[in-house]
Amino acid sequence: MFGWEFPPHITGGLGTACYGLTRGLAKKNIEVIFVVPKAFGDEDKSAIRLVAAEDIDVSHTQTELEEFWHKIHYLEISSNIVPYVDPEEFQKLIEQSEREKTNVNEFTSTRKFKFSGKYGVNLMEEVTRYALIASSLATKHEFDVIHAHDWLTYPAGIAAKMISGKPLVIHVHATEFDRSGENVNPSVFAIERRGMEVADKIITVSNLTRNIVISKYGIPEDKVITVHNAVDFSNGEEFQEYKKNLPEQIVTFLGRVTYQKGPDYFVEAANKVLKKNQNVRFVMAGSGDMLNRMIRRVAELGISHKFHFTGFLKGTDVNRMFQLSDVYVMPSVSEPFGISPLEAMRSNVPVIISKQSGVAEVLKYALKIDFWDIDAMADSIYGLLNYKALSNFFIKYGQEEVNNLKWENAADGVKGVYESLITY
Repeated sequence: MFGWEFPPHITGGLGTACYGLTRGLAKKNIEVIFVVPKAFGDEDKSAIRLVAAEDIDVSHTQTELEEFWHKIHYLEISSNIVPYVDPEEFQKLIEQSEREKTNVNEFTSTRKFKFSGKYGVNLMEEVTRYALIASSLATKHEFDVIHAHDWLTYPAGIAAKMISGKPLVIHVHATEFDRSGENVNPSVFAIERRGMEVADKIITVSNLTRNIVISKYGIPEDKVITVHNAVDFSNGEEFQEYKKNLPEQIVTFLGRVTYQKGPDYFVEAANKVLKKNQNVRFVMAGSGDMLNRMIRRVAELGISHKFHFTGFLKGTDVNRMFQLSDVYVMPSVSEPFGISPLEAMRSNVPVIISKQSGVAEVLKYALKIDFWDIDAMADSIYGLLNYKALSNFFIKYGQEEVNNLKWENAADGVKGVYESLITY
């Protein structure tokens, strides 16, 4: 299994999903060799064998390496294809990469490659080196199936399949259309499409994503299977209780403040609610390329005294924000799945989600609206804030529902895909 990140060193939902899925597969007696570019030593290896690509000797000759380099088309990395890094963090990565920059030719004469394991400006170079190492690993290990997560690892999966002849499964957690709308990066799109064409089976995290794969990438329907993500609440972690010091109710948006997440619709809906109910405060927790525009819009509408921008939250701060919230809203324009509503429901918060999210396919006890319908969004927020019976209904049954979304169930679906490809 090829992945770009593994907890605790993650920058978003991809690493968390890989962690949950591998734990689920371990309970199904499936042995997973999980390959990451770089290991840090503190990863949870209880369910996997973790292999760091940078620890692997590459046995190819220099000529073969040079031929491989010539076949790779490089692209300049920009923030729209780095799915979990905000612009400020991305600028830091660029500056760090410039300081650490190494001549590409140097890599073709060494037996081990160095990896940052991050989403820097040298990302495509690392993707290529990772693919080289995948072809080397494919000659050294016994395995039945190759499983590659997201576009960064598709070239590695293809290389391993070319060497071993074993079946390739690629797992689509997001597409370039989710990240960039219709303004796709053609180079990333080409990598995604090539991975889909070479793969024997494609797993998508929702039917929404499945439809994009079929319609936008021209993949046959029978090749694409949906296995919904899940959420892992079985670690026994006890959350500290937080008391709200404000008399007002709190409505929260938590996510990257970028086009994909629909923050502008949240602001417009907040303005409508505040015209009817002044006993409420709105919180936008996150950072991103639309943050300054959202701050300006809130000021234009004259609702700054009722609107708070917290910046990026992580860890216990996320749990605290959910516990302080009375309503959680995820108005995503395009969301392959979306785990944050599940986390909110776990904290006994009723949720409003866009119909354009994958998680809408599995949640029954959530209010669902079109992301663009700010009137419906405002009505839903107002209803949950002002009608206690309604919010209590969604809290009670939402808690039960989210506790049944287990990674073991997702692992069953993935195992079924594996078994359909293996010939005994």
